[in-house]
Amino acid sequence: MKQFFFRAPSFLLLLMLTAAFGFGCKSKRSDGPKKMAVIVSTLNNPWFVFLAENAAAKAKELGYEAKIFDSQNNTALETDHFENALASGYSAVLFNPTDADGSVVNVLKAKEAGVPVFCMDREVNSDAATSQILSDSYSGCVAMGKYFVQQLNKKGNYVELLGLVGDNNTWQRSKGFHSLVDYYPELKMVAQQSADFDRNKGMEVLESILQAHPNIDAVFCGNDAMAMGAYQALVSAGKPNVKVFGFDGAEDAITGIGEGKIAATAMQFPKVMAETAAVYADEYLKGKREFPKKMPVAVELVTKENIKDYIAYGKKD
Repeated sequence: MKQFFFRAPSFLLLLMLTAAFGFGCKSKRSDGPKKMAVIVSTLNNPWFVFLAENAAAKAKELGYEAKIFDSQNNTALETDHFENALASGYSAVLFNPTDADGSVVNVLKAKEAGVPVFCMDREVNSDAATSQILSDSYSGCVAMGKYFVQQLNKKGNYVELLGLVGDNNTWQRSKGFHSLVDYYPELKMVAQQSADFDRNKGMEVLESILQAHPNIDAVFCGNDAMAMGAYQALVSAGKPNVKVFGFDGAEDAITGIGEGKIAATAMQFPKVMAETAAVYADEYLKGKREFPKKMPVAVELVTKENIKDYIAYGKKD
């Protein structure tokens, strides 16, 4: 009996501290201002700037404070942003991951803390995210492949510039493209190399490839930033007539198609993805729990034939 009375006060004190601590953590998120964190892979690309700004703007329109965090394509920095967001009482994360595998741990941390995560454009290889709103990159590049074959009259040498190897979009776009192009044996890929979705790297990588393979007819790029870099490399090499194909619907590419510099791009709709993520987060915070694990957003081919119907990052109203 003495042993019981000795331990009881300690046990009660522990319960009181646990309750107080739990109450304090909960009230930090529930009693303070509602906030959404917008964590994006990089702000070094205008396309992602547009995505982030539209996500933040929609969150503010819905009555939330919103802050944009730039991960600079660095998973360690992305982890810091998640820890900051969770410690600062953000209610939800609108997320553009840096790496399909490497970003999973951050989504799991948020889920464990009770904070929903809505992925935009890029996905994580986990069902831990509340929902993932993604462009249908594969189908978009099947259409791109068909146009590519037509423009090259079913024959010629070409180069493929891949994006980040840790991003599923890189491989979905490449697979969609090759699912059609590889049926034409006279279309020969002489080089395939990653340029990390980066404009400067796209230029540098193609400059290097051209030294080994100077006679090419086309370059297929996994995004518009690399396409514009590739075009710069071709102009510098005295080959401005080599056809360049991109993916994104970025401003430079839309202008480039109009000026005859770029053959085609695949239009994603970043505003749709960003606003859908913010709306889903708002609905979640108001009690809804059923969301599509993956929501595909259609991609449209943009060429010189239909350029009049498009503007940067979308379609004309």
